[in-house]
Parts: sequence; C-alpha cells; structure tokens
Amino acid sequence: MLFKRKKSAENKKSDALCVSLEDLLKQQNYLPYLQIKNNLETSTLSGEIKSALKGRGMELEEVRAYAFGDDIRDMDWRVTARKSEPFTKVYHEEKDREITVLVDMSASMVFGTRNELKTVSAAKIAALLGWYALKNKDRFGALIFDGELSHYFKPQNNRQNLTSVFKMLAKTTEKTLKNSARGNISDALKILQFNQKGHGIIFILSDFSQVDFAKFKQIAALAKRNKVCCINIFDVLEEVAPINGEYAAEYGVQKLQFDSSPEDFKRTYQKYFADKRMNLKQNCRKFSVQYVEIRTDIPVYKQLRLM
Repeated sequence: MLFKRKKSAENKKSDALCVSLEDLLKQQNYLPYLQIKNNLETSTLSGEIKSALKGRGMELEEVRAYAFGDDIRDMDWRVTARKSEPFTKVYHEEKDREITVLVDMSASMVFGTRNELKTVSAAKIAALLGWYALKNKDRFGALIFDGELSHYFKPQNNRQNLTSVFKMLAKTTEKTLKNSARGNISDALKILQFNQKGHGIIFILSDFSQVDFAKFKQIAALAKRNKVCCINIFDVLEEVAPINGEYAAEYGVQKLQFDSSPEDFKRTYQKYFADKRMNLKQNCRKFSVQYVEIRTDIPVYKQLRLM
C-alpha cells in the first residue's frame, strides 16, 4: 500500500515561488493533456514526426537566396545566373528535429498574484516541451536567461541533457527569487542567433515586457530560418486592474502609491497592457511567428496549445 504525505501550506507556497527538480520531472505526467498539433507528415525514419529541418534529401523543398553556412553543393546555378545573386536548393531531410527554448527569468518574470510566479510557469512549460521532444526523439536544447547570465544547453536527444536543463531551471527560479536582475533579453537573443544554425523550432518563454519593435527584429531574424513561437506568460493583475483601494508598489529603488478606484485609472491601466499585447501579436503576425498566451493562475498543461 502506498501512502502519500499531504503538502503543508508552506510547501505549497514554496512551489508557487520557485520550482524543484522533482516538480519538473513530474511534468512528464501531463504530456497526455497537451494539445499539440503538427501539420507535418509522420516520418518513417529516426523521428516519429517528419523533420522541420531541411538539408540534403530526395524531395526538393524550395529554392531561396544563399545564406552563410549553406552547402555549396546545393547551389542552383541557373537561378543564380538569372538573378545575378547566389541561390541554393533546399531539400527535405528525414531525421530528428531540433527544438530549443529560450526561458526568460529576468526581474519582470519574478511576479505573480495567483497560483505561481511567471518564472515557475516558464520553467514548467520548458519542462513539458523537453519531455515532448524526448518522447518524439527530437533534440532538445535551452537557453536560460536570469537577467544577468545566459546558460546555454546544446540540443541533444538524451535524458541526461534534459535533467541538466531542469536542474538549471530549478536553480535559477530560486536564485531570481532572492536576487533578480532586469538585464536585457536582447543579449540572450544574440547568443541564440549565434548558436542556432537554422531550420529548427524555437520557443521563446517570456512576458516580453522589454521587447519593443527593435528587439523583435532579432526574433524576426530567427524566424527567417526557423519556426518560432512566442509564448507570452502573464499574470491576471496585468490584464485587469486591482480591486478598488489604495496600494503601494515597489520596483528596485522606485516606490509608488496609487488609488485603483477611479474609472479613468482602470481604463488607462487595462489599456496599457492590452496595447502591449496587441503590439506583440501584430509583430508575430507580421513576421510569421506563432503566438500563444499562458496565464499564471491556470495550470500550464491545460493551456499549452501549439500548431
């Protein structure tokens, strides 16, 4: 007979503020609940899903402008001569996919009023995607940005690498809870651009609070040669103004007192976040980037729907 000890209120509170390795390992149990659709055919080779990668194969995928790193053997000399600039042929390649997650754990992500912090939600989403990749025999990698440092894990198809990513996620949620840094996600995007060779799948887990149009150009650059999905993680308090009352807010050395009762305040408050979300959606649409929203007050496995 198996007995399970009930979690205390203190343990539940701790789980909401940071995540443990055990919590991330348990995310494997939620894989059956995920709603992930894939419009790619089933592969008969190493992976269970036809690869999103492109390389030397039997079926021509497209002819496009030559990019640094392309194989010179695939040059389309007829199109190159006609266009007066280099063009290359791209083929389907039947093998495992490369899935990479960029997990933003900078200061703005250390926030949450319901259920859990945004950093905890991000870690759980990364874990779910990691287990999904391992199940489908895909290579899984991660870049974890804590506002100061970026920790990069090269995509691999083994459980040892997955566990290493989980350990760093757990360690980072605990670190940022004690000492968070605002940082610049642009630095993490540069590292990802340098390491990502192209034709993979990239998930960016963030609240995108620092991502203006200039920074989104980095995401757009990644989307030129990869499938990119922006997963916007937000708290309900960022969508709806707090109930009527006087509040004190503090961020770093900045302190603010405000009254949430006036209707003008509520409209301005909600419009600010609604406009930010709309701008992000429009940028994603413009550059063919998938957009997904995740709320911290609902278990992530119930919300994660990917095409």
